[in-house]
Amino acid sequence: MRSFPRRNRTATATAAAVTAGTTAAPHRRRWLPLAAASALVLGLGTTAAADTSGGAGSESLAPAPHAASAHARATAADNPCGFVASVPADRFKGIPAFDAKKAARPFSVRLHTSQGTVTFQALTAAAPCTTFSFRFLAQHGFYDRTHCHRLTTQRIYVLQCGDPTGTGSGAPGYSFNDENLTGATYPAGTVAMANAGPNTNGSQFFFVWKDTKLSPAYTPFGRVTAGMDVLLKIAAGGEDDQNGPGDGFPTLPVDIHRAQIVSN
Repeated sequence: MRSFPRRNRTATATAAAVTAGTTAAPHRRRWLPLAAASALVLGLGTTAAADTSGGAGSESLAPAPHAASAHARATAADNPCGFVASVPADRFKGIPAFDAKKAARPFSVRLHTSQGTVTFQALTAAAPCTTFSFRFLAQHGFYDRTHCHRLTTQRIYVLQCGDPTGTGSGAPGYSFNDENLTGATYPAGTVAMANAGPNTNGSQFFFVWKDTKLSPAYTPFGRVTAGMDVLLKIAAGGEDDQNGPGDGFPTLPVDIHRAQIVSN
């Protein structure tokens, strides 16, 4: 099967902003900065220094919504997850309306990729809002025909996916609150949300392919149950250092053909 071409990240993000009819700066990328790394140029017109203090506010593994209201979280009983619109949106599928009964239903995700299938169990009890959002997006085909755009192989060990633009700044048109962070750790097999700061979750997520020490700032919402060999193969292939040593686009293209929801 064909691989998705690499995109000019700055151009793509800028075009998205124009298409959305806004003159606002392109989305901030959702990144996990390399611990103890020097300043990293994140692109998209922004330069940020990696946080070596372990503070949650500066670490981000992927993109975040850009709406001014992204941090003005709804707390009403009818929106316990704090789902809030953000612009611009990529592949907009609507904003989920949280349903506690549906959110409690257990499920697994089979991610069919060009490198093999990775399956993970959704942690619906620990992260009901995050798993509800992921299921919503997957069932609407949001993740289909996208690719994993970032692999890190030094200090932190993750494969980042979930951005339909492939730029690290894509978003589904909404964001929502963090959860399941108390005492959070990131051993191999963890699936967690990437973000650009507190309560900026969207569609981007990452797999931890080797035990990684991170501050508890990224919502863990899944555990890999099959396909760790696929993740290790991708990691062994390396990356192109586009974002700095040990941080770039995977050398082995990781195209997501389908994100399949399997009820348990």
